[in-house]
Amino acid sequence: MPEAARETTTLPSFSLDGRVAVVTGSSIGIGRTIAEVFALAGAHVLLAARSEDRLANVKSAIEEAGGSAEYMRVDVTNLDDIAALGARTKELVAERDADLVLVNNAGFGFTKPAVVVTEEDFDLITSTHLKGTYFCCQQIAPIMLERGYGKIINLGSAWGESTDAKKAPYCMAKAGIAHLTHALSTEWAPSGIRINTLAPTGTLTEFTADVMTRMPERAAGIIARIPLGRFAVPSDHMGAALFLASPASDFVTGHTLYVDGGLTGSG
Repeated sequence: MPEAARETTTLPSFSLDGRVAVVTGSSIGIGRTIAEVFALAGAHVLLAARSEDRLANVKSAIEEAGGSAEYMRVDVTNLDDIAALGARTKELVAERDADLVLVNNAGFGFTKPAVVVTEEDFDLITSTHLKGTYFCCQQIAPIMLERGYGKIINLGSAWGESTDAKKAPYCMAKAGIAHLTHALSTEWAPSGIRINTLAPTGTLTEFTADVMTRMPERAAGIIARIPLGRFAVPSDHMGAALFLASPASDFVTGHTLYVDGGLTGSG
């Protein structure tokens, strides 16, 4: 075995200066917060989601904070939309001679007994999480392959490892995302692409806070399973997201990072 080289100790860089960051589902919730934090860290952010009004608001907020952003209306269940996103991303990378970060965040969930889940329910959740994530990776990874470097963060969930009643399609989809990350990391790591899964626990966003307010027994049951004793908020995930996007994680790939208050570890 070769002897390990002694390196000079340096402070890891969490900067995204000069990078282009594409964030799907960035009009609301965790995706919006990731986009805003990445812009603060120096990236030019390409916002992608279905609501143009919300995207315009996020772009304005980023620019008011001194960041740089633009947006596109993208439905990740539509391959034409994904192709257009890939084309604009390629233009941005060429214009800026920039390294690239892709965050596959677009998603949603529902709570339904398995026996009443419809084909429409099933198709929508798999199209959004699995199909959307896969084809966004397929369209944008070639840009990274040309540069010999890139970062992909797929949003998973603690429910991709643990389970919960009435969440079968969601648990399945998020487990699939984590395994897709493993498979793509095996294929792309030799070409310089680092791809990881960020897996949150239940997180209070504009949408989920309302749902949990209307379902107090369910909310209490989830909190009881989280050793840190509370739901997450989007800012809880930003340290992990910035780590996975930045040079600080350049030797990390094929990994699922649980930001779940201890839920997965507690079984």
